[in-house]
Amino acid sequence: MSVDHRIVIIGAGFSGLGTAIRLKQAGIDDFVVLERGEDVGGTWRANRYPGCQCDVPSHLYSFSFAPNPDWSRTFSLQPEIWEYLRTTAERHGVMGHMRFGHAVTGAAWEEEQRRWRIETSHGTLTAEVVISGMGGLSEPSIPDIPGLESFAGAAFHTAEWDHEQDLRGKRVAVIGTGASAIQVVPRIQPQVGELVLFQRTPPWIMPHADRPISARERRIYRRLPFAQRAMREGIYWARELLVLPFLHPRVGVIGERIARRHLRRQVRDPQLRAKLSPTYRMGCKRVLISNEYYPALQQENVRLVTDGIREIRPHAIVTADGVEHEVDAIVLGTGFHVADVPFGQFVRGRDGRSLAEAWRGSPQAHWGTTVAGFPNLFLLLGPNTALGHTSVVFMIECQIQYVMDCLRTMGERDLQAVEPRAEAQATFIADVRRRERGTVWVAGGCASWYLDENGRNSTIWPGSTWRYRERMRRFEPGEYHLYPRAGAPAAARMETPATA
Repeated sequence: MSVDHRIVIIGAGFSGLGTAIRLKQAGIDDFVVLERGEDVGGTWRANRYPGCQCDVPSHLYSFSFAPNPDWSRTFSLQPEIWEYLRTTAERHGVMGHMRFGHAVTGAAWEEEQRRWRIETSHGTLTAEVVISGMGGLSEPSIPDIPGLESFAGAAFHTAEWDHEQDLRGKRVAVIGTGASAIQVVPRIQPQVGELVLFQRTPPWIMPHADRPISARERRIYRRLPFAQRAMREGIYWARELLVLPFLHPRVGVIGERIARRHLRRQVRDPQLRAKLSPTYRMGCKRVLISNEYYPALQQENVRLVTDGIREIRPHAIVTADGVEHEVDAIVLGTGFHVADVPFGQFVRGRDGRSLAEAWRGSPQAHWGTTVAGFPNLFLLLGPNTALGHTSVVFMIECQIQYVMDCLRTMGERDLQAVEPRAEAQATFIADVRRRERGTVWVAGGCASWYLDENGRNSTIWPGSTWRYRERMRRFEPGEYHLYPRAGAPAAARMETPATA
């Protein structure tokens, strides 16, 4: 068998860069990173809307092996995170492995050659192993609103912000009240003539603890790296405690009280406050943080609309009550394809089925990383690895450790391919279902992007991240079909199961 590369990584965000760096550190150079954009950064390159900021503390939302003592804020803004990723990639020597402007349009496992054939916007290449670092926040979700395509003004998603558009003095509609929208609204409100916010469901919003990191603190972190490691460790365990309200909704009452007090203090008008009050349990949708959102909504040039949208006309949005709201521009804060990620449509496994066909609306993967029927395919931030309480970068590093141990095992045993056993994957999924019973994600009384089209949680890891880390430290060959290379020693050939 011949291949163009031993390993192909898709995406140059946290997942792709972290994997590339770890491969480089392990002495593995035969890999390439395919990135559809023109630079590294992933979601932090794409999302450049006004006010874009991470909701996880900076010291934790970074690689453990690449601390940044110069974070300027406790919660970093998008430009600083993007610059961190670029600097980290250059410092660790992986930029030469990048292939920018290479959009992956298809990937198929060739059983006879036991390799992947990857179709890109620049042609075809082959590889032994494919590692997807695309993540769940890579494909913007555009709502299916009648007439959207007929709108005469500018209309764009927050993840595809049109910086050529001057919104000053214009009537601007913002559709959605998720994480992006509550950051955008306070930034554009002082500039626009009128801001009309269309809210379907009010979010739970907690006070924001963001502050500048002083020059003195940064000097300490530079001179005493252990001080920053200690800070990161402390933040990690403090955030880990935040999982308890999600697992035990009764505990979540404490958070709900804090959020309601935050709403009362910032919104005096009882009618507006009623519109902004959630009626579902905190945590079954993403919990947001902001000190600026509620005050922005009370400015004279802002209107909150809670009626559903019926249609969009060339110069207006029409709500279910028949009211026509005239606007000059539309900002879509409508989230991403997560459980129905388009990636699943163009990746085909051993039997020719796509991931989407194998999943049938409910994405599943063994430990959120490998999929039965798809040899040598690894999904970083795959099904049931997202979080509601702490840093997904931690989960990414756990998965990278797992992938690296798998590659080590493949090398030691002279294996050409590995594939999770269907029964092992089914056992894992059953355990996830058992763990999530009674949690806020499935019993919180709301519909969220955590749930797939079958109403199952295929997004969130229902537990503590330290437990996930302990399990992902080692690749377990007994949970996999092992395919040796042709001509491998007899001992290796005996690894091949009868069903292989």
